[in-house]
Amino acid sequence: MYYNMYYGGGEMATVRLNNEIRNKLSILTEIEKTTKSEIIKKAIIEYYKQHAGDISPFELGKDLFGRYGSDKTLSENYKMKMKEKLHEKHTH
Repeated sequence: MYYNMYYGGGEMATVRLNNEIRNKLSILTEIEKTTKSEIIKKAIIEYYKQHAGDISPFELGKDLFGRYGSDKTLSENYKMKMKEKLHEKHTH
């Protein structure tokens, strides 16, 4: 199936989709309450962001950094445990 997309004030593009992708696109339009063109445009923008090459590794992962916090003392506890284990190992 072909989809003609017209970007307001821009160029129209034709996209060939197989049934599986077309069905997924239809589901997304219902969930997002938007048009097929909008979803395809957003997908292209996201794809470009991920593959443009001018995005730093930090930019790619910044929404994940700090997402799952840990105990503030994690590093201190680790150091203390390591000291204890080394002490045990060398005192026998």
